[in-house]
Amino acid sequence: MNAVVLELKDISKSFGAVNALTGVDLTVHAGEVVALAGDNGAGKSTLVKIITGVHAPSSGSMKINGKLVHFNTPKEAANAGVAAVYQDLSLCDNLSAAANLMLGQEPRRRGWRAWLGMIDTDAMHVKARTALSDLGIRTLASTETLVSFLSGGQRQAIAIVRASLEEANIIVLDEPTAALGVRERDLVYSLIEKLKSSGYGIVLISHSVPEILRLADRVSVLRLGRIATTLVGAEMEGDAIVSAITGSKVEEGEKV
Repeated sequence: MNAVVLELKDISKSFGAVNALTGVDLTVHAGEVVALAGDNGAGKSTLVKIITGVHAPSSGSMKINGKLVHFNTPKEAANAGVAAVYQDLSLCDNLSAAANLMLGQEPRRRGWRAWLGMIDTDAMHVKARTALSDLGIRTLASTETLVSFLSGGQRQAIAIVRASLEEANIIVLDEPTAALGVRERDLVYSLIEKLKSSGYGIVLISHSVPEILRLADRVSVLRLGRIATTLVGAEMEGDAIVSAITGSKVEEGEKV
């Protein structure tokens, strides 16, 4: 088994009198996709916000690459190696694919131009093309194309590749294919599989049972703020996942 990159122990989170999470344990290894499933209000978003530094837990502990951490801001989580791709993608439609990929880490010109903060656009496009090629993204005609002209799958790919460039080894993906067609989903699935094979630890939030079965090595199902069950290997079967999410047994004839 590869090294543990993310470990949550007994995580709880309360908002006043409301207990959003209670006693949650979660472990993610390098080169592993761990899915988080659950109905709306189960606690998935709160758990993701704790991992990414948006919320601090009320109790419990979190380790990143074996080091005990406590995040007060998303910046602290990013600096520790956690990257997130949310459903809104946070892309700038008026910028090129390359500019979005390198946003915040643009290569600078040399000499006095660097002192003025001038961007080396040629180097930026080279780095962008290399990053896309390394992860097998070949559907983009040019890195100079504005993001506003890209398809949903291409936009999702840009957001995920950008996360991989942030010196992270943990990537949180929030419903990465929710609004995509079949061909675009396949593009994103291929990209996730390449990130996994490259050694990233991936937390996948998904409502899609077929998606979980295709991509995940394990699935932890949240229900009412608690981990209802964690399924691995042969245990990961559609009916078992649905039963854990709903809290009721899937009857014969209602197969997923």
